[in-house]
Amino acid sequence: MTDAARPDLPRPNLPVDPVALTAGLIRCPSVTPVEGGALRLLEELLSGAGFDCTRVDRNGVPNLFARWGAKGAARSFGFNGHTDVVPVGDAAAWSRDPFGGEIVGAEIWGRGATDMKSGVAAFAAAACDFVRQTPPDGAVILTITGDEEGPGKDGTAALLDWMAREGEAMAVCLVGEPTCPEVLGDMMKIGRRGSMTAFFTVQGVQGHSAYPHRAKNPLHALVSLLGRLTAEPLDGGTEHFDASTLQVTTIDCGNPANNVIPAKAAATVNIRFNDAQSSASLTERLRAEAARVEAETGVTVEMRVEVSGESFLTPPGDFVRLVAAAVEAETGLAPVLSTSGGTSDARFVKDHCPVVEFGLVGKTMHQVDERVELAQIHALKAVYARILREYFA
Repeated sequence: MTDAARPDLPRPNLPVDPVALTAGLIRCPSVTPVEGGALRLLEELLSGAGFDCTRVDRNGVPNLFARWGAKGAARSFGFNGHTDVVPVGDAAAWSRDPFGGEIVGAEIWGRGATDMKSGVAAFAAAACDFVRQTPPDGAVILTITGDEEGPGKDGTAALLDWMAREGEAMAVCLVGEPTCPEVLGDMMKIGRRGSMTAFFTVQGVQGHSAYPHRAKNPLHALVSLLGRLTAEPLDGGTEHFDASTLQVTTIDCGNPANNVIPAKAAATVNIRFNDAQSSASLTERLRAEAARVEAETGVTVEMRVEVSGESFLTPPGDFVRLVAAAVEAETGLAPVLSTSGGTSDARFVKDHCPVVEFGLVGKTMHQVDERVELAQIHALKAVYARILREYFA
């Protein structure tokens, strides 16, 4: 981060401008897992507001832990977010410098403007102002990672591991990911579907397509297996979740000849599942179908599974109602309590404490010309500030 990119840090007792902070963060080229100066900027800001800051880097991945208040406080409110961003893609396709943090009219442009440097700026600004103006009886904790857009193994997971060793704890946590489909305030997340991927490799016997009796076609077996897996719905959904889904994402055999039965074929399926399922039960189901195909066709089916996260739900209760009420008070909208979308770092936080997610409208995240309205950033800070006031009231 150059001196030119660094925003002026607020003077004592003056509110933190979340737009200026967003601009400063965007100007830090923090493509996963490069830190790019973003966490250093936040550490300077938070330290100046009285937060105790600790870098919790693991395996080259940058992370920041910041706490205002006493360690082990009975009441401790946590925010979680990330400063890493996805690559810009074709920089020439951008209308503005993707790391310029330019304000054009009523919007700020740049990679991470939506996902989620503005969200981090909003909760950091709200937290700094809150502890300065109305020091709470308790602790405010910020956990910020540089590895949400990447593998995730050494990001929020590393912060939570470190917290467990050090005796640090959040009573509740709000993740500031973009959650609103159309208008700020229209949706918050109270859970997420689980995600897992299964990789199938089918070994048959190569042969001439004119003499199929001398071969074992792995593609036929693979098509049969995929047909079984997609023939029936996994379930019909649950009270807070839509139905689980299974999608075939690749089928490959690498065969350039039209008269050769290949020896091997592979396919990948991705499953997004609700709380009626688990990765273990789904893996058992996949293995059972693979075994049936093996028995019927004489091929060998190997399967490897990667689990990104289990489904989870923070049941509607005091914490969910507090956040929803604050959102409605500031935006005029009662947010839909949703479990839709992909995975987020809330999948790690849910093992530590109750967690919900609320953030900006995510229409341009990961796109060329990513940008967000300035008014949304200010409004989001106001929502987070109200949540803090109500929690510690």
